[in-house]
Amino acid sequence: MRVTAYRYPDSHVFYRRLGRDFPRIVRGEGCWLVDERGKRYLDAVGGAYVANLGHSNPAIAEAMAQQARQFGYVSATAFTHGPVEDLARELAATLPGDLDKLYFLSSGSEAVEAALKLARQYWVESGKPEKHKIIALAPSYHGNTLLALSASAREPYKEPFRDWLVDVHRIPAPYPYRCPCAGEDPACPVCSGAVLEEAIARLGADTVAAFIAEPVGGSSTGGSTPRPEYFRRIRQVCDRHQVLFVADEILCGAGRTGTWWAIEPYGTAPDIMTLGKGISGGYAALSAVAAPERIIDVIANGSGGFLHAQTFSHHTVACAAGLAAVRQLKQQRLVERCATLGAVLQRRLAALRDLPHVGDVRGRGLLGGIEFVEDKATRAPFPRAARFAETLTEAAQQAGLVVWPNVGHADGTSGDLVMVAPPFIITEQEIDELVQRLTAALEQAVSAVSRQQSV
Repeated sequence: MRVTAYRYPDSHVFYRRLGRDFPRIVRGEGCWLVDERGKRYLDAVGGAYVANLGHSNPAIAEAMAQQARQFGYVSATAFTHGPVEDLARELAATLPGDLDKLYFLSSGSEAVEAALKLARQYWVESGKPEKHKIIALAPSYHGNTLLALSASAREPYKEPFRDWLVDVHRIPAPYPYRCPCAGEDPACPVCSGAVLEEAIARLGADTVAAFIAEPVGGSSTGGSTPRPEYFRRIRQVCDRHQVLFVADEILCGAGRTGTWWAIEPYGTAPDIMTLGKGISGGYAALSAVAAPERIIDVIANGSGGFLHAQTFSHHTVACAAGLAAVRQLKQQRLVERCATLGAVLQRRLAALRDLPHVGDVRGRGLLGGIEFVEDKATRAPFPRAARFAETLTEAAQQAGLVVWPNVGHADGTSGDLVMVAPPFIITEQEIDELVQRLTAALEQAVSAVSRQQSV
């Protein structure tokens, strides 16, 4: 077989990363990917946290093909269709609290953008146009479009575009590993959520529209989980000051953490929620905003329309993929399986704690994060120039393991994480294989960075 190098500028593709070669994948088999050389990769992160049902799922492929044969696209401005109505009904049955209306889009960034615009439009049409400020966490990550990026505390992503971004107000994220109280002090203003009330008082409650947060930390804090009462306190504060609570469930939702939605174990619910990634199993670009009738009614009885039109919103084939994926999650009880296998994954990953430079291991369900530090005693991160997370990720890929690197969580620039989020169909044997390959890659990365720093 003739094998071509896929890299910039040899290819006509404008890749996201311009300084590396890309293996060309030719097929997927459950939790595995196979490139054109025949090399097999254990996809331990489901692509980008999306392949909940694994690769090459025949039922989803057939649902998409069948819908495309009937009709592939209609404008959501003029028509509705079976897949969008059925998918909304199936998802609404899983949503927390009074969330029961869904608006479908194509990416997580779009969904966050739409959710924050919905919050703003709600207050304008409620006769409170002065409520426009957004409060978010630091660290946090909510997407790459301008409003979503504004809400994110990912400084390297923001730097070139800072003049275009909205001023979003920040409070410290509940991040037990890096909080002085280690997440154990219920009186800690950060870990208890009291810091949100302080921020609202400082800004003026009559100016604050929304607070946005992930119920379980995604790529910003790598599976970090707040204290059990944290989001109940957030809910009380938001209610007291008429601030909408937006839960970003794009990465941590759709069963990933062992419940349908990561907010559920906290015993509360948001006013608006974003959904994405796993809701289509990765077979189509699909995301959504969920909101209750009490919010949508204000717009329905006011201007009569949501001011966020997208050409591919409510897309027919994408919704057919989402419908097939959600029905499989329900029929095969894969969310429950995620909880069961998630406990296995968390136990296996916990064994990495004693390895050199492993600062913390955390997560929930089939979402795991490993934080690496230069000094375990002081928790000091590696200097950014060491590129530890990237080095480990490359070593893992060479070993036939796909993981996800994240950086910048320690101080906005430094900090190294690797995350795993395998398909819900993973077996215990594959979990063992995952941890073995990750351990070997970690040893290689430690050696490589040590050599680099000694030069």
